Amino acid sequence: MNLWIKRGLIATGLLATLAGATIMAATHQADLKMRRQLDVPARGVALRSDTASIERGRYLFNSRGCTDCHGVKGEGRTFINDGKGMLVAGPNISPGPGSVVKHYAPEDWDRAIRHGVKPDGRPLLIMPAEDYSRLTDDDLASLVAYVRQLAPATGAEAVIQLPLPVKALYGLGMIKDAAAKIDHSLPTPQPVPEGVTIEHGRYVANMCIGCHGAQLEGGKIPGTPPEWPAAAKLTPGEGSAMPRYVNADTFVAMLRSGQRPDGSAVSPVMPFEALKHLSDTDAKALYTYLQAMPAPSPR
Repeated sequence: MNLWIKRGLIATGLLATLAGATIMAATHQADLKMRRQLDVPARGVALRSDTASIERGRYLFNSRGCTDCHGVKGEGRTFINDGKGMLVAGPNISPGPGSVVKHYAPEDWDRAIRHGVKPDGRPLLIMPAEDYSRLTDDDLASLVAYVRQLAPATGAEAVIQLPLPVKALYGLGMIKDAAAKIDHSLPTPQPVPEGVTIEHGRYVANMCIGCHGAQLEGGKIPGTPPEWPAAAKLTPGEGSAMPRYVNADTFVAMLRSGQRPDGSAVSPVMPFEALKHLSDTDAKALYTYLQAMPAPSPR
């Protein structure tokens, strides 16, 4: 056999062995990360049952993406199944059989929703708590009030099946769970008066972080199937999606219809089932904030 061919085969074998060892080590590290214990400064949620809180919670549940993972009845639903090994289903959070929140203490609601941590201290792997970490105490209490009064529905715990490459990337730190993205030391945010203002829009924009990134610069959503498109850039500058929308009405129309002003369809990955429930005030405030954002600093 030609010496160079022999050397090439040896090198290929060594690389394959190294790659396999790396993947094994990365998946082992992923298992350790999934089991790690997190001590977060959780606060007890005020357990309310008044009509105003429940109605506010209903609005938040429907407009902030909770139904995308947990279903309209809180029974849980499959929201990723690419047929290639990735299967993710949200758990039952109604009071019915299989509920994962049935025995939640007030502190557990805070840990799960604002910190992405289970009652036993382990991370919630898929829960997009970074979107909810800046909820005010009133909004968190209202959301919990609504969930607690849901009609009992039959469901089960979360289902998380990750392809080997995704699990390896998680183990290597290239994909992070919500608990690793959140600054758990931040104080509880203070309420902002509702209105079509930059300040209120900044509060609403927290719901966009999970897909569009902490700085809303868009890009590939970590851990999602390869065929999912990148999230749009919402900050100013080259490649921003915002110049398409010349005023708040065109932006709100997109949230309601899933179509851009030119009639083309926005990515179906966008949670339009939730976004269509945004009030005009919230939607226009979001637009106001996005229009006022400064261009990101050069890196």
